[in-house]
Amino acid sequence: MTDELIRGTAWGGAVRVFGAKTTELVRELQRRHDTFPTASAALGRTATAAAMMGFMLKGDEKLTVQVKGDGPIGQIVVDANAAGEVKGYVDYPHTHLPSNSLGKLDVSGAVGKTGFLNVTKDLGLKEPYRGSVPLISGELAEDFTYYFAASEQTPSAVGLGVLVDTDNAVLHAGGFVIQVLPNITDEQLSRLEQAVSAMPHVTALLDQGETAEGILKFLVGDDLTIHDTIEPKFVCGCSRERVERTLISMGEADLRKLIDEDGQAQVECHFCNESYLFDGEQLREILERASS
Repeated sequence: MTDELIRGTAWGGAVRVFGAKTTELVRELQRRHDTFPTASAALGRTATAAAMMGFMLKGDEKLTVQVKGDGPIGQIVVDANAAGEVKGYVDYPHTHLPSNSLGKLDVSGAVGKTGFLNVTKDLGLKEPYRGSVPLISGELAEDFTYYFAASEQTPSAVGLGVLVDTDNAVLHAGGFVIQVLPNITDEQLSRLEQAVSAMPHVTALLDQGETAEGILKFLVGDDLTIHDTIEPKFVCGCSRERVERTLISMGEADLRKLIDEDGQAQVECHFCNESYLFDGEQLREILERASS
């Protein structure tokens, strides 16, 4: 079954809902970065949240999510856009910790509880929108919930899950975001709070064969109107030509130093781990173009 992002409303427009199945996306991230289980869960949860946040945008708008805690995983960075294109990385992909007290992957221990969740949105305006909140748990779903409330003033409930097998294989990944709109009644709000409290874990539902729509129906029932559905995918815009332009931008002096001291250049993309090698002759050609 392919991945999916869905956007909709429920209860007569009282809530806005987003659901995600991101198993293939997170598998691709795990494959490219060789993440160990705890790192896979942390990166996968962040990528799932970013994918849904990207789906909240329009047209060519895009965003970057940065989770920077004091845990051993270092920072997590994920880019996403309105078309469902996602890429991301963690500083230390080989981070893995013993299970927490609940027998689950210790994402909080890997991320850390002191730090910040930063979101930068490119909305096509003169200046990007920037929002930042302190981490409150490091489990990430709670941190994104707090971000929506504190930075965007949108009361929300966020659920994120990544199930990783003992051999590092990603079995399931997905999540949801439910946002309260101004016309919600007290009765509906109470109903939503009860539904969120009783919600099974996202990966448990996916393991039972549920879709993103099915996950949302656990929260809002059958009164769900889906407005859009797309497939999230790993997409990185790096290329050899783009790396060449970066080398040219270094300037003649730095390029000459690179040729004289190293005789070659190897550039690796953080987001997709593709490596681009330029030998001495290729660097001299780039230097000629930089000099012209």
